[in-house]
Amino acid sequence: MRNLLNYIIVLMLWISPLMAFESMQGDLNISKMTDGLEQPWSFGFLPGGAVLITERGGDLWCLTDGKRIKIEGVPKLHVKGQGGLFDVMVPRDFAQTRQLFFAYAKTQPNGAGTTVASAILSADNLHLENWTVIFEMKLGSDTNRHYGGRIVEALDGRLFITIGERGDRPSAQDLSRENGSVIRINPDGSIPEDNPFIRTPDARPAIWSYGHRNPQAAALDLQGNLWVVEHGAKGGDEVNFIRKGANYGWPVIAYGVHYSGDKIGEGSHKPGMEQPEYYWDPSMAPSGMMIYSGRLWPDWRGHMFVGSLKFDYIARLTGTPLAEVEQLKSRETGRVRDIREAPDGTIWFLSVKQGALYRLAPSDS
Repeated sequence: MRNLLNYIIVLMLWISPLMAFESMQGDLNISKMTDGLEQPWSFGFLPGGAVLITERGGDLWCLTDGKRIKIEGVPKLHVKGQGGLFDVMVPRDFAQTRQLFFAYAKTQPNGAGTTVASAILSADNLHLENWTVIFEMKLGSDTNRHYGGRIVEALDGRLFITIGERGDRPSAQDLSRENGSVIRINPDGSIPEDNPFIRTPDARPAIWSYGHRNPQAAALDLQGNLWVVEHGAKGGDEVNFIRKGANYGWPVIAYGVHYSGDKIGEGSHKPGMEQPEYYWDPSMAPSGMMIYSGRLWPDWRGHMFVGSLKFDYIARLTGTPLAEVEQLKSRETGRVRDIREAPDGTIWFLSVKQGALYRLAPSDS
């Protein structure tokens, strides 16, 4: 509670002038929290009100009291194509440990691979210390695309990390490689003993699910279940409920077609392969996902919010079966890369097109 009160006090000191934003909940207030960002990729909230922001080019920023200060200590990354610095994840015990987790592209002998590191943030929020690689995919690629790169902390403290198939489609069905998978590791990088393929010959032991294309959005629902949203090809962006050991089909089954117009795999269904809970056709290029607590908007409790890089909006999804029920769209929602709920229940999002971080709040706040 003390951290939340500090967060609210700090926030009141530096939010920008309010603008109108229409939604089915009525008008919302939208505030610009910072701008001038270059290819922003993710952000996370620190206790006390500061916000961390990553840029794909490798910069890490701390936003405090309306001022953005660069944090030193990020090592040289593989910044090429879609590669670079991806997610920053602030674990629940940060106030005690000051430990952070990062996903990024790391140079490898054959190209680059999705990698996860931990580091300690100094007490003044200015330096990273003890940068330690805790996971590195076994075999990367020189394609420089489809890295995935989201990190989610499970309720038990273990980490889920999304990895794209790196443009090597068949590898998503190959358990001897982490391409096209969701992996699950302990915070120190060790492998949980109950991972589904830990005793499968030749399988990579960190794999939790596979058959994914390029998952750039992931979040826990209110019951602690993992959901992942991934890019399809030309059509077929998917929302998937993640099950232990499950195969999500890429590139054997998919909705949509290749960019060439050719058919993908064997169609849209095959026994032993999971169906998406929802898919977009045409593709909306999803990146960033949040499942809302209902704190400020009770009617949105449990609803999913997903950013669109292609059509410049935030999708709201709910229902059984799952459906997109609203598109939150304004000048500010240009290429939404990340979206998260703040400790006070407001909704924040990163716009690549605007190079800015925004905050949504009720109109009467």
